[in-house]
Amino acid sequence: MAHLLVTGGAGYIGSHTVLALRAAGHSAVIVDDLRAGHAFLAGDTPLERCDIGDRAGLDRVLRGRGPFDGVLHFAAYLVVPESVAKPLMYYTNNVGGSAQLIQACVDHGIRAFVFSSSCAVYGVPAKVPIGEDNPLAPINPYGATKMMVERMLADAERAHGLRYAALRYFNAAGADAQGRAGECHEPEIHLIPSALLALSGLRGPLDVFGRDYPTPDGTCIRDYIHVTDLADAHVRAIEALLAGRSVGPRNLGTGQGASVREVLAAIERVAGRSVPVREAPRRPGDPPELVADATHFRRETGWEPHHSDLRTIVTTAWDWLRRWKAR
Repeated sequence: MAHLLVTGGAGYIGSHTVLALRAAGHSAVIVDDLRAGHAFLAGDTPLERCDIGDRAGLDRVLRGRGPFDGVLHFAAYLVVPESVAKPLMYYTNNVGGSAQLIQACVDHGIRAFVFSSSCAVYGVPAKVPIGEDNPLAPINPYGATKMMVERMLADAERAHGLRYAALRYFNAAGADAQGRAGECHEPEIHLIPSALLALSGLRGPLDVFGRDYPTPDGTCIRDYIHVTDLADAHVRAIEALLAGRSVGPRNLGTGQGASVREVLAAIERVAGRSVPVREAPRRPGDPPELVADATHFRRETGWEPHHSDLRTIVTTAWDWLRRWKAR
């Protein structure tokens, strides 16, 4: 079994992936600067506090905790409106930090790299569902940083033999069914936990950003995928790379979209309460509809999103929120 480094492994998707890697028999070491992550999400997995832009720190971890067979990279800033307001901060961390990490992997002889990418690389897609053949045309700095890191990895694979997977996922949601991990952003940035906080009275009304999109009910449509399904996909990707297979850029999603209104209705059915909302203008950088075509990854790895129906997503998120706020 493999020994793996997981950057951002004390964050939302990274912590779920660590759980999945260990369940599959792999060992892991987490690197996280804890600016957005939480040490308790690491559980009993070794945690090294380090910024990915700190090359000396990375070398210390790679020498002291290695040798590593592969890296899974989740450490990035991820708030689209913030990226519009502070683009240079995003380029410095997401692109510059990733460049340091990729170079460290090459220098230490690591041959497999899974990158947490995003559907934001597509911008406003030419067609929906979105296949990997859609043009890359990000409309915000966050998406641009993801595209740039993908390009660096493709170049590093050609030049240095660093096999990579860039998993372009859509809207991660839900929480671990056993309550070991879940979303705990402060402030919360995603629709489902924000709505649950609003109906719990733990924050003010939920802002619905735009009701005039060219969609059936005027609100944005997104492809929601359970974080446990995402974690399973990362395990399959790193195992494929370690087996010598090439993966490259691949979409992860269900192929089914849900509007903001539909998500709020699902939340109200599960929680038995109304979500207080207020209308807000569109946010800059939000495409009307993002739905994945994940045919390639499914066919190549046998992956299926078994937990990604809205009821399961909302139920696990609701259970986690009550557990987390009771800590």
